[in-house]
Amino acid sequence: MKAISQRSIGGPDVLETVEVPIPQPAPGEVLVRVAASGVNPADWKLRSGAVTVLGPPPFTLGFDFSGTVRELGEGVTEFGVGDEVFGMVLSRDGAYAEYVVVPVAALAPKPATLDHVHAAALPTAVLTAWQALTEVRPGDRVLIHAAAGGVGHLAVQIASAAGAHVIGTARAANHEFLRELGANELIDYTTTDFTTAVADIDLAYDLVGGDYSVRSLAVLRPDGRVVDAQGEPIDDPRYHRHYVQVSGADLREITPLIESGKLRVEVERVLSIADVVEAHKLSESGRVRGKIVLTTWAD
Repeated sequence: MKAISQRSIGGPDVLETVEVPIPQPAPGEVLVRVAASGVNPADWKLRSGAVTVLGPPPFTLGFDFSGTVRELGEGVTEFGVGDEVFGMVLSRDGAYAEYVVVPVAALAPKPATLDHVHAAALPTAVLTAWQALTEVRPGDRVLIHAAAGGVGHLAVQIASAAGAHVIGTARAANHEFLRELGANELIDYTTTDFTTAVADIDLAYDLVGGDYSVRSLAVLRPDGRVVDAQGEPIDDPRYHRHYVQVSGADLREITPLIESGKLRVEVERVLSIADVVEAHKLSESGRVRGKIVLTTWAD
């Protein structure tokens, strides 16, 4: 099968198409024929060496996928061959490939209302947002930084669906888009310091990093908290560093919101996986609204 691999750490040009054997599912695993793969900021961070959790190259990137079950490992009864599924995989043999092997607990049935492209855009981003916002309650004031990004625009919808008053930071060009998704207030971070524009926040969600979490502490209610998906931990009881957890069960729980139209994913660009270098350059620019998705090679 074809896969996108890299033999060294570096810029987008280290990504190359290689031929490798089709992997075989072990007990409790499923072999999926990949139809589409999502692109996440973590991909270019791993490629460039900014994040090292996969260890040294060679490895194949790609956390998110949507596709069709082709083979079942021993003991798997939750799915059948031919089922359409989506999910998130944390592996050195990722989803930038024609096939990927996934633990059954990481999979969920593809939402019936989504094509493979939009399903592949979801897993990492929607799990990150969903798990970070589990304690949001009706009436909470929720501040979401980078609200128009891949995780941010989903977080806006999840918080809104929970009954929160949602405040987002984003460029002015994205404000109308975010209002349509349920944001109540918006701050243009290029012209306004959010610490002067908001107060009494129950939960601030940091998807930017840098000093955003520290600054967000200043706008909290006394019992408020900062949930950070980006930066270095802070020694403050109101601060929580969040790391996404792979969970097919959570994807199943989120699916009714998707199928009811209360949660939608914005796909800014769809590219062939043959154009993965261009996709990484675009992702690394930090100017993506929603997600980038790669469709697999033509048969």
